[in-house]
Amino acid sequence: MIRINLLPFRVERKKENVRRQISIFFLSFLLAAVVMIYFNINLNSKILNLNAKIKNTKNESVQYDKINKEIKIIKKKLEAIKKKTNVIKNLDLSRKEAVLLLNAMTETVIEQKMWLTMLNTKEKTVNINGVALDNTTVADFMTRLEHSKLFSKVELKNTKKYQTKKNIKLKNFEIICETTPLENAAKNETKNK
Repeated sequence: MIRINLLPFRVERKKENVRRQISIFFLSFLLAAVVMIYFNINLNSKILNLNAKIKNTKNESVQYDKINKEIKIIKKKLEAIKKKTNVIKNLDLSRKEAVLLLNAMTETVIEQKMWLTMLNTKEKTVNINGVALDNTTVADFMTRLEHSKLFSKVELKNTKKYQTKKNIKLKNFEIICETTPLENAAKNETKNK
């Protein structure tokens, strides 16, 4: 009988399987290493890009901080200028206040029927004392004051009979008025002219 030795074939096959497994292991290890190196390089480049962006935004924020400081300084200067212009406007209006008041009085007084004896101003109120021929003249004077743009509220405080040395019967009156804001009155006066 013939004997065939099959053992070397099996040993060769086992050696081949071991080589194949070792080569698959090294190839998969090499592939995993290449993939990990690729992702590492990719992540490092992203980190470098993000760090560059952070540095750029920090530089921009420093520039914007400088601009913001300049804007704050300019705003403070503008506020100071606005305050100064408001003071100038108020001074100009207060300078014109007496002129506007006297002008309004001369326009509203009924000629040859009434005379003013006292004109007193305190803040927004004006006290007017005068003498008139009759109550109708006082009422007409009050309606003229109400239609004037300078006064907002006109009230008659009192009227009294008054007799002169020549036996002429007259009426003493006292009127209290509230003035409108002077800016509005000045604008209305300039529009009327």
